[in-house]
Amino acid sequence: MSAMIPQTKTFDSKVLRKTVLDMAYAGSTVHIGCAFSIIELLAVLYRNHLRYPDNNPLAVDRDYLILSKGHGVMAQYACLRELGWLKDEAFSGYFADGSDLKGLSDSRIVGLEVTSGSLGHGFSVGVGMAMGAKLKGTDQKTYALVGDGEMNEGPIWEGALFAAHHNLKNFMVIVDENGFQAMGSTQDILELGSIQAKFESFGFEALTIDGHNEAAIDAAITQLWASASTAPKALIAKTVKGKGVPFMENNNSWHYTRLNPETYEQALSAVAGGVQ
Repeated sequence: MSAMIPQTKTFDSKVLRKTVLDMAYAGSTVHIGCAFSIIELLAVLYRNHLRYPDNNPLAVDRDYLILSKGHGVMAQYACLRELGWLKDEAFSGYFADGSDLKGLSDSRIVGLEVTSGSLGHGFSVGVGMAMGAKLKGTDQKTYALVGDGEMNEGPIWEGALFAAHHNLKNFMVIVDENGFQAMGSTQDILELGSIQAKFESFGFEALTIDGHNEAAIDAAITQLWASASTAPKALIAKTVKGKGVPFMENNNSWHYTRLNPETYEQALSAVAGGVQ
C-alpha cells in the first residue's frame, strides 16, 4: 500500500479560498464561483485520501485525480501550493505574460493529470486510467471530479456504461452538484433529475452528501471504498456555487465576473476569517 500524503498539510478551506481570490485578482480572471464550490471536496481528497508516495506527484503508483470540470482549476492550484508543488511566485504572477498556470487544467503542470475544459471528456479519461490500473493489478484509485452541468455531455454516460461493465471498483466519480452551469441553472437548461438514481441505474454504487461538510465527505468516500461491491463509485456532492462569499453564493454572474479592488477586499473579509 502506498504512503498517504503528509498529515502536516491542513488544506484549510479559508486558506484555499484566499489563495483563489488572490489568484483571480492578480490575473483579473474568472471562474471564482465554480472553484469555491469544490474547495472542501479537494481539501478532503488531498488531506485524507489521495496517495502520493514520498509526496511525489509523478510517482508511478500514485492515485489519480482528474479535474474534468477544468475551469475550477484555481481550487486545485491552491491545493498544489499547500503540497509545495507550486511556488508562491506562480500565484502572484497568475495570468501575467509568461505564466505557466492557465485558466483550465493543463497536464503540463505537475500535479494535473489531464488537460481539461472541453467538458465531458475528463470522466472518460479517468475511466481509462482506472481500467489501466485494473489490468496492471495495482491498488491505484482514480477520482474524476465533474460538474453537474457537464453531465449534459454524452461521453459521461458512455464512460459510465464502460466503467460498470468492467467492474471498475477502483473508479470514483465525484459530482459537484451546485445547480448551475455557465449560462444558467441546470434545471432550466437541461433537467438532470436525481443524479444518484441515474448513476445507480448505470450500475454504480452511489451516495449523496453535503459537499461542504468535510466530515461527511470523508465518511462517504471511506464508506464507498470499503464496500465489497465491485461496482464503480459515485459521490454526489450538493454544493453552493460561490460558497464562502455571500454576494457570490448562488449568483451565477460570478461564473464570469472579475474582481475589482472593492469586491476583492469584501470577498477576502468574508472568507478569510482573520487569515491574512
